[in-house]
Amino acid sequence: MPTEPTEPTEPTEPTDKNRATAAAILLLVGGPDNVTSIAHCMTRLRIALRDRSLVQDEALKALPAVLGVVEDDTYQIVLGPGAVARVTPEFEALVEEGRSAAPPAPAAPHAVTADGLAAQGAALKEAQKARNATPFKLMLRRIANIFVPLIPALIGCGIIAGLNGLLMNLGWLPGVVPALAAIASGFMSLIAVFVGYNTAKEFGGTPILGGAVAAIIVFPGVAKITAFGTELRPGQGGVLGALAAALLAVYVEKRCRRLVPEALDVLVTPTLTVLISGLVTLFGLMFLAGEASAAIGAFADGLLSTGGAFAGLVLGGLFLPLVMLGLHQALIPIHTTLIEQSGHTALLPILAMAGAGQVGAAIAVHCRLPRNGSLRATIKSALPAGFLGIGEPLIYGVSLPLGRPFVTACVGGAAGGAFVGLFNQLGIAFGSTAIGPSGWALFPLLDGTSNPGVTVAIYAGGLLTGYLVGFAATYFFGFTSQMLTDLNSDPDPDTPDAVSGPPKEPALT
Repeated sequence: MPTEPTEPTEPTEPTDKNRATAAAILLLVGGPDNVTSIAHCMTRLRIALRDRSLVQDEALKALPAVLGVVEDDTYQIVLGPGAVARVTPEFEALVEEGRSAAPPAPAAPHAVTADGLAAQGAALKEAQKARNATPFKLMLRRIANIFVPLIPALIGCGIIAGLNGLLMNLGWLPGVVPALAAIASGFMSLIAVFVGYNTAKEFGGTPILGGAVAAIIVFPGVAKITAFGTELRPGQGGVLGALAAALLAVYVEKRCRRLVPEALDVLVTPTLTVLISGLVTLFGLMFLAGEASAAIGAFADGLLSTGGAFAGLVLGGLFLPLVMLGLHQALIPIHTTLIEQSGHTALLPILAMAGAGQVGAAIAVHCRLPRNGSLRATIKSALPAGFLGIGEPLIYGVSLPLGRPFVTACVGGAAGGAFVGLFNQLGIAFGSTAIGPSGWALFPLLDGTSNPGVTVAIYAGGLLTGYLVGFAATYFFGFTSQMLTDLNSDPDPDTPDAVSGPPKEPALT
């Protein structure tokens, strides 16, 4: 890619730093002509590639700003929360600039070593990518795409709601409390509209029509309408109703586009889309989605109040495998429904324990392999992100390629989940006011029926349990003698990259 002359700039300038990171990433993924689409979620820059072989994986992982890479339906570069939102616009701008400039000369072939853990991790990710490309999982991914853009607002409003609750409990700033309540609640009162808009956009309809149909659900006037023998309530059905209503609107709109004459399309199609979808929403979907939402809330409450410890053990232990299978995306609408109903999701603090088990397992690997400098360097660089709930670098760079430590990390997650679930069973219920953050980053979002100090102490105790059990299980059961022999040695001094893993193929059984 041609480079423009640079002028001396202040090295601490954030924009320059983000642009430099974006430029380095672009060069290592094959340049602007190799990028076909760009998006980002809470932690990852997601790009679609024209030619996967042009990506220099090891050099990309070695960039200071890159926490790891993940291959799924797109090539995903883990940058962390905050950083990804700043780097992505710079990356998009550089891609556009590169495409408008003269085409670059073909890049010289480069040698990429793929031995040791790096090779095994890449192979596992590629195999998992193929297994995840099923119609069901692709549908879950599309549903997740509806809710992921809402996460920043959920986080911001959730933290404000927590601050407002603290001020109320302390009796401080009574004049500010109503204002903070309005700021924290405004988004949640209209979240159905945003879900409808994103649903139509994701499934190929006109976004504003999806939002218009979903807005019916939160309109106060629905209280005058009776369906199935009961009066409707504003907001009944919540995000599930909005999702269903917008999907119906997309279907009606597409049918109208095919049947309505072009001269009348601009008038007839929007009218019929909103009218038909709106009537079905009012006299069917709101009631049915409301019943489904109530059932989800009752099930979650009953599960944790009667079988909290066991439920926490299962949820905390199985969450990492769910992530690997792509099934965790099915939980996003459930989390959002619970937040909409009770102000928090009690499931997220339990599921966050999976990350604690992963951190404990990684520390144990670090201790058990004192002579493997490259793997220890990878763990040390990834641990800060792991403590903040960003687990991909540790999963794909350490535990999953090794095999057994991935299982023992799940054991740690199960123990932490059981700890948190037990207190739910004892009547100390709490949850997260937003989805997205995990690990230590979840502390500002905790909310419950008990004293905030008790809630924080229980969550911290769960994390500590996950760390300790994950560490102990991995230290004592995470390695066979053959694995220790193969892995606990200095990497080849000719290894070109400190993060490319040990040169030997370790025995994983």
